[in-house]
Amino acid sequence: MSTKSQQRLSTSSLILIGVAFIIAVSISNQVFKGWRIDLTENNLYTLSDGTRNLLARIDEPINLYYYYSNEATEGMPGLRAYADRVREMLEEFEDAARGKIRLQIIDPLPFSEDEDRAAQFGLQGVGLGTTPDPVYMGLAGTDSVDNEEIIPFFQPDKEAFLEYDIAKLVSTLANPERNVIGLVSAVDMAGSFNPQTQQSLPPWVVYQQASQLFDVRNLGTSFTDIADDISLLWIVQPRGLSNETLYAIDQFIMRGGNAMIFVDPVADVDPAAVEGMPQGMPPMGQGSNLPALFEAWGLQFSAEEVVADAELALQITGMDRRPVRHYGYLGVNPDHMSADDIITAELNVVHLAVAGFFQAVDDGQAVVEPLLTSSSASQAMAATRFSFLPDPGSLQTGFEPGGEQKILAARVSGTLPSAFPNGPVPTAAGSANGDSSSLPASHLSESSEAANIIVVGDVDMLADHLWVQVQNFFGQQIANTFASNGAFVINSLENLSGSSDLIGVRSRASFTRPFTRVDALRADAESRFRETEQRLQQELDETERRLVELQSAREDSGNILLTAEQQGEIDRFVDQRASIRKDLRAVQRGLDEDIERLGTVLKIINIALVPALLAIFALIAVWRRNRLTQS
Repeated sequence: MSTKSQQRLSTSSLILIGVAFIIAVSISNQVFKGWRIDLTENNLYTLSDGTRNLLARIDEPINLYYYYSNEATEGMPGLRAYADRVREMLEEFEDAARGKIRLQIIDPLPFSEDEDRAAQFGLQGVGLGTTPDPVYMGLAGTDSVDNEEIIPFFQPDKEAFLEYDIAKLVSTLANPERNVIGLVSAVDMAGSFNPQTQQSLPPWVVYQQASQLFDVRNLGTSFTDIADDISLLWIVQPRGLSNETLYAIDQFIMRGGNAMIFVDPVADVDPAAVEGMPQGMPPMGQGSNLPALFEAWGLQFSAEEVVADAELALQITGMDRRPVRHYGYLGVNPDHMSADDIITAELNVVHLAVAGFFQAVDDGQAVVEPLLTSSSASQAMAATRFSFLPDPGSLQTGFEPGGEQKILAARVSGTLPSAFPNGPVPTAAGSANGDSSSLPASHLSESSEAANIIVVGDVDMLADHLWVQVQNFFGQQIANTFASNGAFVINSLENLSGSSDLIGVRSRASFTRPFTRVDALRADAESRFRETEQRLQQELDETERRLVELQSAREDSGNILLTAEQQGEIDRFVDQRASIRKDLRAVQRGLDEDIERLGTVLKIINIALVPALLAIFALIAVWRRNRLTQS
């Protein structure tokens, strides 16, 4: 074959290869459309099963409008990286919804109609100082009947709950009707009449807030069935419940209903008159518990003990008007809250008063995840010590912390057994189990789906005086919060009243990955630096002590001139100090050298090694092709 023929064949082959490549790319784009491989360690770009199930049940189209000030954030690389993360998550939602979500990405330029529309939705334009224009990075959603939901601003520090926040917005638009909550309470949260003062008591603030978001239906404390439209039970101070009522609650949970339960060893908001109490003293608080249900689930609540905590104790005004730390009044801070649960992740402090604690039974079927815990400087004290306590400071006498954290509130989940496997019996019978032959046809001995329950060992935390101050401002009641009790309750009710799929969407890892190797090098060098610094301080103290001894030993104390021994000691210290400072600088240089050495290695790998390996593979491929051609 001639050289020209070979050239024409090579040219034709290249053209055919190019055409085949284009055809292959076009076919793969259609065949593998939507296919992705998430190679991140924590599957950051993969939606959870709960989110996918939620999106699969959308009936009517939902419009999402992502307002992001792209032009105004040109000089903010950190914020732009997170904005891209939000956009990618929204695109995952749009793709997984199969046409039921329509996403629009809008840059609301200043004084534009888009900015006006963003303001109408209620999105927040944040002034960041680096630009004169407000920065928008929020989401608005509408459904087919123009219901609206918004995320005012995507905060980078809430990245772990990004998927949950978007899923909650979509779920609310897909199910716009208000959820019905059944309230089972032995205390008058909805307001009452005080016969002593002859005045009406207003509803508790937490009850008012819940009523604005949900349809709160008061079930009382004596009922035998629960309506099907109730999605959640809010149980507060459940004392004196009959077996029939307990059975109704049990079967509600077995059918897949959720519950939020507040029990208390000593509930001051539920006073009881006690004979023999000193004149003028307030009534004692009553306790509450649900032992039949808790024990069946593998949970124990200490109704006769109160958690006393020296570290979390709040300061109150004692009987002599002096401030005193009350070991039974706790301010639970973020260090003792679950950072991985949406309920507690963003709270500041939750105030509890004379709270009990929970324990998980080893062989119980429930999964118990703590939400609020005491510190390790806590002790379980007899509840009777708190029933009549003229001096809270007396709790410090004999206080011995046990060194273990105690669960004050928890999420209980999993497949749970019924507390009434043989059905209900009359309260007078004194037994939790009846005759299996008389079981109702609808009886369930095990929960039909994974249960989700929040349990809290304190009822008083719901009362206004522990978390909010209500003031009258020209006839309008203004609530100023000083604790996150209300947010804890509302977060819990919102979470539990949603679908099981939404509840299953938990926090996930951040897409911003730390340089763990660099951090380890820095920590090691700083450790060496601190050791040298401590050695310097010790030698300094020793030298000063030696100088004081020399000075006191002088016979001519009035002479300001130093002796040869003193001067030599000082010279030795100066030389020693210079030497140690040199060591400190060497350690700091060693830190930089280790990090720079690591950076150099990475650069070599990225710039030289990877291209070299690719070149070697290409040469091997050419060599093998030539051998095949020659053979």
